[in-house]
Amino acid sequence: MDQEKTVIISDVILQRKGARKAADIPKAVIQLLQRGELQTVNLTEWLAIDHLKLLRHILCTLELHKESDEMLSGLERLNQKKIMSIIPAIARKWLSLLDHVPEKEGFRIFHALADHRSDSVRCWAAYMIGLDERLTVMQKLTGIRPFAADSHFGVREMAWMAVRESISNELLQAIDILHEWVRDEDSNIRRFAVESLRPQGVWAKHLSVLKEQPQLALSLLEEVKSDPVKYVQDSVGNWLNDAGKTNPDWVRRICDAWLEASDTKETKRIVARATRSLLRKSKE
Repeated sequence: MDQEKTVIISDVILQRKGARKAADIPKAVIQLLQRGELQTVNLTEWLAIDHLKLLRHILCTLELHKESDEMLSGLERLNQKKIMSIIPAIARKWLSLLDHVPEKEGFRIFHALADHRSDSVRCWAAYMIGLDERLTVMQKLTGIRPFAADSHFGVREMAWMAVRESISNELLQAIDILHEWVRDEDSNIRRFAVESLRPQGVWAKHLSVLKEQPQLALSLLEEVKSDPVKYVQDSVGNWLNDAGKTNPDWVRRICDAWLEASDTKETKRIVARATRSLLRKSKE
């Protein structure tokens, strides 16, 4: 572990913009990423991670040599390469391991993952919370909050995806809890509250109840109808754009009401994003 902490990374690597294609990622960068010694800086790098190679290294640095073969062999048999399959699979393996170690050791392992310098490793930890069947939706949302506020885009995405199933199963309770989140000072937390409830979120299970009854989340959306941060505005606009696919008239009414009540550039931007599919359809 001490040797890991003394790794010196050049400013050129730390300040890189990131390659556009996986084949163009410099060898030195991919090696550091695969060893968990560096964060990814864009989607190309994030998708290029070989999670099994990374896992092998993390198990070694955590001195889990005896557990390594069992975890890796099971995952290799799954033959999963898609990122939305391999991250949950690795999280399940970690949860299984924690079930078989003393509580103190489990605490050490989880916090080593949750606080790791690698964004990919933190993604595993986020999914461990989402997949832990012993936790209530309240406990999961409380546990996922640091990941929702993470500085890295990938961890923030995995955070809401990790608890999506639990939110779907306890929708009304989750909406009630997330009302406080949309009032938070942290824009990442506000964005999580909206994104986690999107009726038809990308790469995620659809929330059929909200597809049919989007009004259930309206009071939450009202809190951010003129949010000053574009990251949140995009999420709100995308939420309504989703809803417009099943309830177009409802979305039009909401957008008209928002423009009348809040004549700001922020609300106008949200409405433009919210109605883009409706406008495109009307021109067809």
